[in-house]
Amino acid sequence: MNIIMLKGRLTRDPEVRYTQNNAAVTTITVAVDRYTKAGEEKLADFIDCVAFTGTAEFISKYFKKGQEILITGRLQIDAYTDKEGNQRRRTNVIITNAEFCGSKAEKPIDVTKEIMDGDDLPF
Repeated sequence: MNIIMLKGRLTRDPEVRYTQNNAAVTTITVAVDRYTKAGEEKLADFIDCVAFTGTAEFISKYFKKGQEILITGRLQIDAYTDKEGNQRRRTNVIITNAEFCGSKAEKPIDVTKEIMDGDDLPF
């Protein structure tokens, strides 16, 4: 089973691009806290994540650098050869779900209002 859940802060604004078929692809890096064995020193892991289509558009629209995010996805390891002919591996989390996660001190975003004002409701 390949399921991963991360809670952390975006280290930069989401980068969105579109494929030739106009499908959104968003990349983010999430800083996730980690403690040493003694629990005294707080460290951070910086994890590269990729989202596609609707999830990609959601992240690029509602999240920015420094904001806390909760993501669920799967771990994917890609092997490739670089320009010098060296074998490399790249690890990404492929995001299947993203949620707001932050303190109440952060200004909330009213997603419901925007959805209700939209013209593309399914009913």
